[in-house]
Amino acid sequence: MQMTMYRKFILIVYAVFMWLGFSLVIKAQPQDDDITQAFVQISTKIRDSHPRVFINEDMLGDIQAKSVDRNREHFDAMKDRIDKTIDKDIVFKDISITDGTRSTDHEYGLIAADAALTYLVTGEPEYLYYTKKVLKKLNQYYAARNEQNLNIHWYAYSRISALAAFDWIYNDLTERERSEIGEPLLSTINTMVFLDGRKPAPRENRGDYQTGYYGNPVLAWYAGLVFYKTGINDQMAEKLLKQGFEEHWKLLSYRKQVAGDDGGSATAVMEYNIQAYPWAEFNFFHSVKSATGIDVSQQWTSPLDLMYYTVWNWLPGNRHVGYGDVDHIANQLPLRHMYSHLTQIRHFYAQSHPNIMPLLNWISGKVKQYPSDAIPFARYLVDYQINGKNTVGKATEELTDLPSAMHFENMGQIFMRSGSGPNDTYASFSAGGILTQHRHYDNNNFVIYRNGFRALDSGTRPEPGQHLTHYYCRTVAHNCVTIRMPGEKFPAYWGGPASTETPLSIPNDGGQRELLGSTIVGYSQNKQYVYIASDATKTYHEDKAQTVLRQFVFIQPDVFVVFDKVVSKSADYPKTWLLHTASEPIFVKDNEFYETSQGGTLFCRTIFPRETKATKIGGPDKQFWSDGQNWPLPALTPKDWNYRPDNPNRYEKLAIMPLLGQWRIEIAPQAPKLKDSFLHLIHVGDKNLKKMIASKAIDQENKKGVEFDYEGKTYEILFSNDDTVGGSIRITKNGATIVDETFTSRVEHQESIFKTK
Repeated sequence: MQMTMYRKFILIVYAVFMWLGFSLVIKAQPQDDDITQAFVQISTKIRDSHPRVFINEDMLGDIQAKSVDRNREHFDAMKDRIDKTIDKDIVFKDISITDGTRSTDHEYGLIAADAALTYLVTGEPEYLYYTKKVLKKLNQYYAARNEQNLNIHWYAYSRISALAAFDWIYNDLTERERSEIGEPLLSTINTMVFLDGRKPAPRENRGDYQTGYYGNPVLAWYAGLVFYKTGINDQMAEKLLKQGFEEHWKLLSYRKQVAGDDGGSATAVMEYNIQAYPWAEFNFFHSVKSATGIDVSQQWTSPLDLMYYTVWNWLPGNRHVGYGDVDHIANQLPLRHMYSHLTQIRHFYAQSHPNIMPLLNWISGKVKQYPSDAIPFARYLVDYQINGKNTVGKATEELTDLPSAMHFENMGQIFMRSGSGPNDTYASFSAGGILTQHRHYDNNNFVIYRNGFRALDSGTRPEPGQHLTHYYCRTVAHNCVTIRMPGEKFPAYWGGPASTETPLSIPNDGGQRELLGSTIVGYSQNKQYVYIASDATKTYHEDKAQTVLRQFVFIQPDVFVVFDKVVSKSADYPKTWLLHTASEPIFVKDNEFYETSQGGTLFCRTIFPRETKATKIGGPDKQFWSDGQNWPLPALTPKDWNYRPDNPNRYEKLAIMPLLGQWRIEIAPQAPKLKDSFLHLIHVGDKNLKKMIASKAIDQENKKGVEFDYEGKTYEILFSNDDTVGGSIRITKNGATIVDETFTSRVEHQESIFKTK
């Protein structure tokens, strides 16, 4: 992608610091003076009256109308729940449980918001009294947990709701009640936000603005906004307000930077970025608007960057490719919050960015509305009509205007597709990027989907368990190349052993040791083919790898050519080419195998080296094989934080799930050499594909390649086998040349269709 000199410099500095083991904030963050100026502009506009957090006086009529119209079913159910509990005692089930996330006690914060909202809508005093009652009990609960240095919950949503509830009934509290309820609420939240000498509590989420930002630090903004200039503790409130604003402003700037001009999020892992991550933005936008009248959403369009990125991740059956720290059980997109996210996007951007509607409607046709959201009152804050017109359009079945591939530069991913239907072929390629959060040692990895997962990422993420740290995140669990240097020590990954496991050294899988360091050195896409060249040399130990270069060609709709040029520092370091499958692969001949499962088929043929050793690894007790042993899923006991009494053997049951990758093929040269070139032809199709296309190896001076006939055309694909990158492609049909060109040594520039100039 084309970059300014400044941006190139910043990315180089960032990479250097990462190689040195330092953590560096991306320097596209706003300067302190810019943040201070923005804070002054916002804070001086905060209305003196209450309510002002998410809801203000001017919004009450609209919210009341929605409670009997669009949200009537939701409101009636909420009111009914309150009516059934309003006369019952408030009892906390386990005030000393080690991890508050394992308890429902925190939900009284949500109940407080439900009761306060019911009061705002109905004006009936019993809901006011109940809100006060719940908040007083919550203060006792928060104080008790703080005194024991225990967390409330991994997510802060219930405490945001409790703060909002106090703000919504503020006008109807006496001065004494404001003090009696407000002082301990502010104080306990302040303790959660700032460590101030205390140690982080067990399982306390202190993720900052470079993460999902849904743990304790996010509370600063909402507590500061609720208590700003109330006289309860103005010094504490202003400190919280300023801290919270600055962190949110950094978050918005950071997400804008990491998305670049392509799209993306603060992480490339779908288990995170389309679930809890967007709430930080939407909640901030709503609260700033309600408190100040200023709509900051138009300055920050990261939700649109995420939506475009999500579309490219979307596979048939609402699946995704399984990148990074996801469970691989079904690779289902986590869509629980998607309907709400789409509603928020419509609310903020439908009028200013009308070009979002086709993709938004395409996604909308695939998701359903859930009865509640992370922030249960969020549905009362959005507009369902713009200029009197309903923004919920007709679902779109197909996407016809997208390119054949999209390079998300900062995410470190390229997505390819032959179309958007259930029988199309989809693929992803992982390289480059600037993010390490939840990323694996998988540079140059590819995933192929055609009527199911044909080539996939293997393993899963049990917590705790050495399977996660010793296999799942490692190069051996991906479709990459390994170079085994005896005695190599590998860096740690997050996580640790279960109580039943003896801690063991990280196995020598021959893989990569750096999450970052690969570089896309060539990329182009068109309706005939997609070409990718990626240099991953710097992700391997410098003492074992001189060159690790992969060139990847997608011939639409169903053929792939993968060329790996690998030069080691010693001929004695074995090199291995890996491909993982969901079911057992079957050898047709020594250099060809196939796999059939999930309604689809993959054929793979080794073109080079001509003399290889092909090994099939997998099946019971060998699914997750690395460095001479299997790394099974753990058996958890009540001593483990993630143990579930209702499903104690869940990891044991998962061990046979096909998408965890039960099998792999390893291709290794017969004779050891410093330099080896692997060339593979892959042909995918549905379950009716019974035979692979015929091919012919091409071995010229300093060039290796393959020729094959496919769908009435003849393809000749050559790769440079010297020290250079590149090659050529020639496509003919009935003797006429359709394409005859060299592969590019440039990276095609692409932008999100929502990119604002």
